[in-house]
Amino acid sequence: MSGHVRKEVRVEGVVQGVGFRPFVHGLANRFGLGGRVGNDAAGVFVEVEGASARVDDFLVALREQAPPLAGIERLVVTVAAPRGVREFVIARSDGSGRPDTLVPADSATCADCLRELFDPADRRYRYAFLNCTNCGPRFTIVTGVPYDRAATTMAGFAMCVDCAAEYRDPADRRFHAQPVCCPRCGPRLSLRTADGTAVPGDVVAEAAELVAAGAVLAVKGLGGYHLAADATSDTATAALRARKHREDKPFAVLVSTVEQAAELVRLDDVGAGLLTGTRRPIVLLDRLPGAAVAAAVAPGADRLGILLPYTPLHHLLSRACAKPLVLTSGNVSDEPIAYRDEDAMARLSGIADAFLTHDRPIRTRTDDSVVTVSLGRPSLVRRSRGYVPEPVSLAKGVPVPVLGCGAELKNTFCLAKGRHAFVSHHIGDLENYETLRSFTEGIDHFGRLFDITPAIVAHDLHPEYLSTKYALERTGVALVGVQHHHAHIAACLADNGVAGPVLGVAFDGLGYGTDGTIWGGEFLVADLAGFHRAAYLEPVRMPGGTAAIRQPWRMAASYVDVVFDGDVPMGLGVRERHAKDWDPVVAMARGAVNAPRTSSAGRLFDAVSALLGVRDLANYEGQAAIELQRCAEVTERGAYRARIEGADPLVVRGTDLVREAVEDLRRGIAAGVIAARFHNGLAAVVAEVCGRLRERTGLAEVALSGGVFQNDLLLRRTVDLLSRTGFDVLTHSRVPTNDGGVSLGQVAVAGCS
Repeated sequence: MSGHVRKEVRVEGVVQGVGFRPFVHGLANRFGLGGRVGNDAAGVFVEVEGASARVDDFLVALREQAPPLAGIERLVVTVAAPRGVREFVIARSDGSGRPDTLVPADSATCADCLRELFDPADRRYRYAFLNCTNCGPRFTIVTGVPYDRAATTMAGFAMCVDCAAEYRDPADRRFHAQPVCCPRCGPRLSLRTADGTAVPGDVVAEAAELVAAGAVLAVKGLGGYHLAADATSDTATAALRARKHREDKPFAVLVSTVEQAAELVRLDDVGAGLLTGTRRPIVLLDRLPGAAVAAAVAPGADRLGILLPYTPLHHLLSRACAKPLVLTSGNVSDEPIAYRDEDAMARLSGIADAFLTHDRPIRTRTDDSVVTVSLGRPSLVRRSRGYVPEPVSLAKGVPVPVLGCGAELKNTFCLAKGRHAFVSHHIGDLENYETLRSFTEGIDHFGRLFDITPAIVAHDLHPEYLSTKYALERTGVALVGVQHHHAHIAACLADNGVAGPVLGVAFDGLGYGTDGTIWGGEFLVADLAGFHRAAYLEPVRMPGGTAAIRQPWRMAASYVDVVFDGDVPMGLGVRERHAKDWDPVVAMARGAVNAPRTSSAGRLFDAVSALLGVRDLANYEGQAAIELQRCAEVTERGAYRARIEGADPLVVRGTDLVREAVEDLRRGIAAGVIAARFHNGLAAVVAEVCGRLRERTGLAEVALSGGVFQNDLLLRRTVDLLSRTGFDVLTHSRVPTNDGGVSLGQVAVAGCS
């Protein structure tokens, strides 16, 4: 057979659960080729034979025309002896061998399924669980690999004759779509009151009527329960806020269409693309004046978190309600989201008036992802549903499997082998048993899914972090302690696929330093292997320790006392507002009694926020800084000056910024102008310090990381100044700049150890 060849192809990447086998089957038939395609523990294998030119064309099309949810990382092609096979078949999945494949993320309902959902002639009309190979649940229902129905929470639902025919037909859109089902054989919705009583009738319509009447509705989504309420109703949203014990933090808003979103927020192409894409995160966008949502949705906020429906149930409910809905995590503040039905009924019955639920189990609790648009591109605030468990590819793979245990707040963990780093879904703050259980169970689940048994376990240096304690209790592994801010910079390097060295600026709230003090305003000369602390913000005391985080006015008291050496100017509003407690708090700082020293940039923001009367008491993390940014007059270009003293390390006198803010305040300058000058001054001193360090090191690349750089005004000002002075600036895009990215940084560092 002249010109007849046979080739064996190993396809690696996100290629299971995305319609890849039927795609390959159709492609081979199109080119008139024989062979087979199948799933195994390592991905997809293809054996193809026929005319040499057609096989070559097939291989080109295999990569270029892959299904929309597929992500091919590598094709490994070997030549084999022809067998004369003319028919192309889909082989039975091979579950033997060690798992080495990728699991796709959950994906929003595709256009084809959406048409069926609202087509009265379709057998899946208004069916809340329709899906196909191009959309639907994946990670939240998968229990193992290879990704077949038996390894999902759909295993308990036997397919009816019609669904089985679709599932087995290579020409059908639902061929081997593992969650395939219909009203005859799949999961079912139910509506129950808070006491568990079933509500009869059309449950979506009944639920919409309850919402219209002002009720709070618990809704079982892909990765857990949401709490929904009428976003246009002051009464309903205020009731939800009170019951959930969430005083100020904004709620997300679900809208039916991108056109409805455009009535509430400013939309550009990037924002619209995020809202309508397959991942469907919550997108933080600038609020339009007069946006028609209740005041309690986002008190005083200049941005709204908007999302579009991403499951058939969300589409049905949103359309039935015909108005924007609050859609927030199903929990009491500071607790993890409820995802097991009995737990949800127990924990949410005091919040929700009714439960719109179903009988498909959720395997992995997964919150909604949150994204903002910064510097003209998406920037992750919380990386979870729709993104996880797709790996972050490491430019230089780890030599042995590594676990990064992450931080205490906004925790994620990261398991890595080879060039793949699997950063987990958002776990949350490791402050209670349920969250810690999610952390430990998640590590075990990822380990099984991706066949990773870590030989190295990386952890934060803080001895009291529960993630650190978990690491220290592991046996038979090498332990690597990674300084918190080094992990931030390493995460930024890994995010950008570079190894360094760079000048790293890590600004955040708190992080345990190598000297045993609390860091948070750090300038590092760093690569993945190590770092040198080249500069930092001048440390001040945190009177009351963690109480100073909840009460930013304490930081104002500490800074003002240092700035004016105890001779506090008269008429300072923050002192007058806290006159009874001011002197004891200052005495606490001076005496170093329960008042640790910190170089934290976050605490500096807190101090200025309280000085300006923006926020004295914080009801959620970062509130004082968020509201200070919101207050800033963006057209103001004045900037406060801060001295840079010392040699190695340099010390930045953040107290100078506070001094100038106080002096402007006493002169009657508007708070918005002062806030802007503070932001501008901090950006300017970052650029100046980096300039001095460039002279010393020759490094002209700067990595910015840490939760403070979620402040878009500070980030834009800093990047602009650095770029104008000849620096290349690295920022985050694949993982959050906050502590949600720390686990990736830990893995990157440990992999170089």
